[in-house]
Amino acid sequence: MSENFAVIMAGGVGSRFWPISRTHNPKQFLDILGTGKTLIQMTYDRLIHLFEPKNIFIVTNDSYCDLVKQQLPQVSNENILLEPALKNTAPCIAYSVYKIYALHPEACITIVPSDHLITDEHTFLGKLKEGINFVNHNPAIVTLGINPTRPDTGYGYIQFLTEEVEENIFKVKTFTEKPTLEIAETFIQSGDFLWNAGIFMSSAKTWIDAFEKHLPEIHDLFKAGKKFYNTPQESEYISRSYPLCSTISIDFGIIEKAKNVYVIPSSFGWSDLGTWRSVKELVSANDDGNVIIGQNIINRETQNCFVYNTSGGLIVLQGVRDLMVVESDDALMICHIEHEQEVRLIVADIKDEYNGKYN
Repeated sequence: MSENFAVIMAGGVGSRFWPISRTHNPKQFLDILGTGKTLIQMTYDRLIHLFEPKNIFIVTNDSYCDLVKQQLPQVSNENILLEPALKNTAPCIAYSVYKIYALHPEACITIVPSDHLITDEHTFLGKLKEGINFVNHNPAIVTLGINPTRPDTGYGYIQFLTEEVEENIFKVKTFTEKPTLEIAETFIQSGDFLWNAGIFMSSAKTWIDAFEKHLPEIHDLFKAGKKFYNTPQESEYISRSYPLCSTISIDFGIIEKAKNVYVIPSSFGWSDLGTWRSVKELVSANDDGNVIIGQNIINRETQNCFVYNTSGGLIVLQGVRDLMVVESDDALMICHIEHEQEVRLIVADIKDEYNGKYN
């Protein structure tokens, strides 16, 4: 009999949220929206309604182990999987899948990011149930596709065949990564494209078959560790083997190549919180279109600005518009709203210039 597991991916560094998100304390461990909970806490609290606590696993970089334990003290050490190297999402998912398969060969595994916002949790959990039910009876990988609300160039897109396989479940036709605005507009007009939310469901056996077919080197590495999983020798094996994995995303490595991928069109108030601009769009603005988060912020004759202050110092804006202003204890970022996608590039330059001091 199948048993349902969830895996929360929490190893990213969140460079687009600099200077608040840093390598030692990235986005998923921050209360970005000022709700009183960090993003990973919100993700865990969401899943606990559908999965038993013993069946929820966290995969994160080994340098974030203490952060996970501090923010999710209810999660046992056995359920925290530590990556000894940054290798993108395919090795991360492989580690969790092969470990869970060793525990329960009939497992159904749901993979979710740790740092996304979902406002309609009831609908979200209902869509997960639909996907889990489908993969429990079919050798398939199911993803949740978000009904697009605008031609956004920051998201990947999923094209689906319009004939239903089952109610509200469709065969995936193509994936397209971050198109140009012109192409994104044609996607929206066509009506058969969805945003890729990076949420996946499949049986452990189907996941392993996919790794064996599409990423055989990763498959061989994790298959060889079968006798070590869930034993005191697991950590040593992973420390030795994990760095040998190629650095590759699950999308590029498997999802875009596999022929058994299906999608459930969904709307549940989703945002990947990919940039400061996405936060600005989610928080209520004042009459001048300004979004203010934090204390000690004064603005006069200022319009359409986003201001985020965690420093405790005073920020004063006078007669400006369309700016992103974000201040931490040791850094201040000011950029035009239209250029905020370039923050990641700026962070890379800062790392080179200051030898990682501000990363």
